[in-house]
Amino acid sequence: MKTPALVSSKAFSAFLHKHCPVVSEPFIPTPWCWGGRIQTLVCAILKSKPTVCYRNELIRTVDGGQISLDWVDNRDSAEYPESSIRPTVLILPGLTGNSKVSYVRHAINQATRRGYRVVVFNNRGLGGEELLTPVTYCAANTSDLERVVLHVNGLYPLAPVLGAGVSLGGMLLLNYLARKRTESGMVAGFTISVPWNALKSAASMEEPLNWLLFNKYLTNGLCQAVTRHRKVLEKVVDIDHVLKAQTIREFDERFTSLLFGYKSCTDYYHDASPDHKLPNTAVPIMCLNAADDPFSPKGAFPLTTIQSLPNVAMLLTAHGGHIAFLQGFFPRGESYMERLFGQFVQAAFEHPKDIKKACGIKEKPSS
Repeated sequence: MKTPALVSSKAFSAFLHKHCPVVSEPFIPTPWCWGGRIQTLVCAILKSKPTVCYRNELIRTVDGGQISLDWVDNRDSAEYPESSIRPTVLILPGLTGNSKVSYVRHAINQATRRGYRVVVFNNRGLGGEELLTPVTYCAANTSDLERVVLHVNGLYPLAPVLGAGVSLGGMLLLNYLARKRTESGMVAGFTISVPWNALKSAASMEEPLNWLLFNKYLTNGLCQAVTRHRKVLEKVVDIDHVLKAQTIREFDERFTSLLFGYKSCTDYYHDASPDHKLPNTAVPIMCLNAADDPFSPKGAFPLTTIQSLPNVAMLLTAHGGHIAFLQGFFPRGESYMERLFGQFVQAAFEHPKDIKKACGIKEKPSS
């Protein structure tokens, strides 16, 4: 298997090859689960769930809602014993994910063993908290993420923050970075299996086999969350109509787009798609995608755009599925995506001047 394609500027590529050795290695997927669908399914079934002890914090929003944050403070960090300067990784899970899912726990292991602090941003209604207002979340609305970043930076103003988004969490992160530009409060971003174009992703997920294997399951998960918070949500939407949705697109037509004031689901999907917003970003960003990801078809990857940007890199593997990238004969532990995540996080935190220089980002003058 050939080495994954690294799409980036020459300077950013040189930085990554130096500090993230995994980008130079061939990706050899688990031999008995070669295709993207199988990788995705096997990962969901087999992947281990490391034990993580969280400290939960509920913060309020300006509209009267609340957000659940799960912290791993890593007070025993040998590398950063002083809490005030300990770097923080902010993790944004996927569509129906939260701090309990496997890929979040593995990412936490990667970060904490390098000495960093981690906080998981659970989207409203998914972190076990009560929904206080009839507002949930969507990939285009970055107000809750902005609230969280301000809160984290307020607690630890001397500690750098890196955002890591998975699937829909990656869409949200990229939309936030594009919107906030140089005022994002983050030193870098990392994404895994981002659906770059929501319309193309929806079409791919509605193919019969993908609908049966993935779309139906995720739609049920979305509907269960609505049912759990039915009392507060029925004030603004027709819950019975929402619960009859058979696809993610139908759910977004009947619920998400209405809740966030879009004229149509198509308008929402265009606004949620990060493919055309990358030129507005202003921090180093590393993206990992697989060409056989059923959630994010390779025809939607913004490769030409990325090639023209100094601060964005995409590592593209031929295989790997969606949030999987499994290797080894019995792939329960650390995978390719976790190794890349750990190496990039360390590179961004430990070599801040080098990565800024590689991405053409000028240092802010000291005040």
